[in-house]
Amino acid sequence: MTETRAKGTYTLLIELEANAEIGVGALGLRDFPAGWYAYTGSAFGTGGFSRVDRHRRVAAGDHDVRHWHIDYLLGHPAVRLDAVRTSAGLDAECRVARALPGERVAGFGASDCGCDSHLAYATERTILSRAIGNAYAEQ
Repeated sequence: MTETRAKGTYTLLIELEANAEIGVGALGLRDFPAGWYAYTGSAFGTGGFSRVDRHRRVAAGDHDVRHWHIDYLLGHPAVRLDAVRTSAGLDAECRVARALPGERVAGFGASDCGCDSHLAYATERTILSRAIGNAYAEQ
């Protein structure tokens, strides 16, 4: 579990085990190829990193409410939440998201900023895993 009182930026490393077409709220149906996804978000609200714990519950099938774009991806049965990177006190959601390589899912997780997307896709775990580490080290 994450230290829920802390606030900051986080990135989820997610595996999608099979190709999927997923309805993502107002974004509509989107095609997600099998592979690896990195979603970057912020947790500066009253709950802090309890948001990350909520993401874990959605991915485990223990929470059915879909509020954010990431809930729709995490709630798919072919998804596995592999790792979480957090940085308490760091307000760098957009900088970290832009620093990650790979294809983007247009508009995903970026409805409240000027970014194209906060969800990056790559075919291999190591591509995103290394980039996440580097992005946080540079902040």
